[in-house]
Amino acid sequence: MDMNIETPEDQNEENSRRVQVRFKTKLKPPQKVPSNSIAIPSNLTRFGLSSVVNNLLQAVNPEWKSEPFDFLINGELVRMSLEQFLLAKGISAEKVLEIEYIKAVAPQKEEEPSLHDDWVSAVDGSNPGFILTGCYDNLGRVWKAGGVCTHILEGHCGAVSSVNIIKSDGLKYVTVATASKDQTLRLWKFDAEELVNHPKKIRSFKILRGHKASVHSIAAETSGNMVCSGSWDCTISLWRTNDSDAAGNQVSIKKRKGNNQVEEPQLEGEAISTLVGHTQCVSSVVWPQQETIYSASWDHSVRTWDVEMGKDLSDIFCGKALNCIDIGGEGSALIAAGGSDPILRIWDPRKPGTSAPVFQFSSHNSWISACKWHNKSWFHLISASYDGKVMLWDLRTAWPLSVIDSHKDKVLCADWWRGDSVISGGVDSKLCVSSGVSIQ
Repeated sequence: MDMNIETPEDQNEENSRRVQVRFKTKLKPPQKVPSNSIAIPSNLTRFGLSSVVNNLLQAVNPEWKSEPFDFLINGELVRMSLEQFLLAKGISAEKVLEIEYIKAVAPQKEEEPSLHDDWVSAVDGSNPGFILTGCYDNLGRVWKAGGVCTHILEGHCGAVSSVNIIKSDGLKYVTVATASKDQTLRLWKFDAEELVNHPKKIRSFKILRGHKASVHSIAAETSGNMVCSGSWDCTISLWRTNDSDAAGNQVSIKKRKGNNQVEEPQLEGEAISTLVGHTQCVSSVVWPQQETIYSASWDHSVRTWDVEMGKDLSDIFCGKALNCIDIGGEGSALIAAGGSDPILRIWDPRKPGTSAPVFQFSSHNSWISACKWHNKSWFHLISASYDGKVMLWDLRTAWPLSVIDSHKDKVLCADWWRGDSVISGGVDSKLCVSSGVSIQ
């Protein structure tokens, strides 16, 4: 059965021909429309298409409440009018056109920001129970939902430049790592489920020394037994995270409290190996597989390191100083990086001639400070920029799905939290949370 659907955009109907379409979806009822073809104006944009789908859903279910949808034709998101899209892609409108609809991916709610005492320079949202932040006031902080600070990590004597939640499955205590401009890394342990009435100050159980300049980035190996760090001294160091001082390269130190009580021992650790090759600051490191570390540098390169051999296996040069890197996407193999221009670049190292990015996104208007793949989607990632914006991207379109402008100044860090929230920190001293992102 063919149907004609009227929409708000039909006011220009005399200038717009009609096309026969069939909507399909992987969504389950009650979000599934009838499979028959219908005639719609070709001048509809995704907002008009969304109106059509909601009308069809309401015809079947009067209780249906409208929600926004996105639309795919031949696997590509529609970001212009239907007619413009068909013309640009050379698709015939003579046959019934199949259009897939999915839930629109955009934050639905902005939480109250969590205020810090200085720039928020680092954030990690990999644990669904809390958010870990680093700040230019030399402190790390642990935040629960609702902007409640439960723990303060005290001990660095320089800005905290990077934070990392180390894997803690099944353990009562969580171990986290911080890196600082004071040239050290510190390891901390705390009970994330502990109920506290006010922020509890804790001190690190281990200090890792050895870098000759500020430590810019830190990443944990998947088992949590080791971390790596990138520094302004152009090197990447590897460290053990255990809290035992059995190894010969560790020293247990004790500090006395003012009332003459002895605090818990504090260990010191040395790097077990160092990766050398970058010629300028190592700005970002990730360690997604046990045998491989990826790094980005101000020397314009992305390098892939064989951990066991201690050598870089491949280099990608992009002509720009790089600030951030992350690995994800299809097969967890795509490399995303951003730096000293507004372009977010993505490479696929599995393809020959990997020096050319397979995707380039250029909607920011200043340097890119952070990028992060969604851990359950091949298509979605976020980027943060000195332009004060966080952008949500889908590889199936060149335009951002959403622009989050919660910050009033440079954004320095961003991550996903709980799969449906985007978190970010910046020069305005705020940790911002935008929730309700629906990713299928």
